Amino acid sequence: MRQKAGQPLYWNQTIIRLAARPRGFHLVTPEIVTQIPGVASLRVGLLHLLLQHTSASLFLNENADPDVRADFAHWSDQAIPDGARYFVHTLEGADDMPAHVKSGLLGVTLTLPIADGHLQLGTWQGIYLGEHRSDGGSRSIVATLWGERKQEQK
Repeated sequence: MRQKAGQPLYWNQTIIRLAARPRGFHLVTPEIVTQIPGVASLRVGLLHLLLQHTSASLFLNENADPDVRADFAHWSDQAIPDGARYFVHTLEGADDMPAHVKSGLLGVTLTLPIADGHLQLGTWQGIYLGEHRSDGGSRSIVATLWGERKQEQK
């Protein structure tokens, strides 16, 4: 991003703590956005999110119909079942290796555009936390925000 006179670049990095959730797929957009200072001050920018766990996932999808989240859970649990005989990594329980596979397939990072102080998500898009363990606990996300600040009103 090229910096123009009078338009300082803004950088901020925050650790977001998400509350513990049961196994499944959860919309966490508001919980994330409220913990990131500075989004409202940007004219244009990017928000990068890194979920710091290997047994959960972070991704965008449908934010309106809860059936979508239920269908994700049904599909993922059938496609990658707990305790499958072909898994070798079993020391941390029957749900651990399946959680790693789901995390690897669905991902743990997002880079989202910002314009005029708002995330530029599509009309029906929300940020999902996929909790793939039966007792995963709270989750942490490194949120890195950068961009060009809005012009100050004179």
